[in-house]
Amino acid sequence: MNLLSGAFEIIFGLALLFESLRSYAAFGIIMLLIAVFPANLYMYQKGAKGIPKWALLLRLPLQFVLIAWAYYYT
Repeated sequence: MNLLSGAFEIIFGLALLFESLRSYAAFGIIMLLIAVFPANLYMYQKGAKGIPKWALLLRLPLQFVLIAWAYYYT
């Protein structure tokens, strides 16, 4: 799943470069950010090796900022 979500991140990122695909790519990024949010919440709750707890906590509200930023391009 990690490889699949990473592949979609790359595809959507590249699609942002093209005006005709930009709104679709932004919508895809929003859906991807919503889809991975539970995994990020789980990582914060259970901890992750090598990642400080404060960084895991910071990532949660950052997702909402990234969603808003992507929504700007829809």
